[in-house]
Amino acid sequence: MATVTGLLDAATLQIAATLGLDRREARLEARVLAAHAWLVDPAWLIAHDTDLRTESETAALHALLSQRLQGMPIAYLLGTREFYGRPFQVTPGVLIPRPDTELLVDLARARIPTDQAITVLDMGTGSGCIAVTLALERPLAQVTAVDRSEEALAIAQRNAGILNADVEFLASDWFSAFAGRRYDLIVSNPPYIAATDPHLNCGDLRFEPPAALAAGPDGLDDLRRLIHTAGTHLKPGGTLLLEHGYNQAEAVLGLLQMHGFHSPGSWADLAGVLRVSGGALSE
Repeated sequence: MATVTGLLDAATLQIAATLGLDRREARLEARVLAAHAWLVDPAWLIAHDTDLRTESETAALHALLSQRLQGMPIAYLLGTREFYGRPFQVTPGVLIPRPDTELLVDLARARIPTDQAITVLDMGTGSGCIAVTLALERPLAQVTAVDRSEEALAIAQRNAGILNADVEFLASDWFSAFAGRRYDLIVSNPPYIAATDPHLNCGDLRFEPPAALAAGPDGLDDLRRLIHTAGTHLKPGGTLLLEHGYNQAEAVLGLLQMHGFHSPGSWADLAGVLRVSGGALSE
């Protein structure tokens, strides 16, 4: 039998060597995996560093470690990822929520009054992190979330139930099931990576659903479709907010202007990258 420290040291070395992480990052991952494998709080590992682990406990850690060394994202191994301070369940059937997308939530939240029941539509909801967060941050808002993937909708509904968020969920290929429905605010984090981008074969992206990542030769196919159609599903004065790639702001702004959105703008994430663009229809 090995001690907690011994197992963590060995896992740290393997993670650092195989995944190219520095020792600090590798140690953090080893601790997260061990805590999950042994159903303990990470602080327990420090207080019990000299404790011996049984063969079954060691095997449980090694099973998770083996998957991680093959590149499986930590979020999928743990089954959760934090977003906007809340835990969201995730599986390989949905995109892993990322901190960059919190900018889209911040911008949407600022446009939803705290004292009015405006209508909000989240297109391509995935795990539901955007729709659920907005419903919890603005309880009076009437939030609808859409995805064409039944698997994604099931996960999003599960997250809404766990977090007690009032969200309407609908299956639709973008706006195909929305004849006659109009909203005050439409938000989306659509696929926006070029289909030939080599990054799709690197890191976490290798394990995430391709349909949630890639959108045509230049990555703009779904953004074009959303912008082209959104105007017929927004109320007068309604706003469209879209997350996009690091180099797509100019193209998205041009599309917004072309389709009647006045004074479109782009907003930078914490890294200074223009990550969200949007505009409003005339009153």
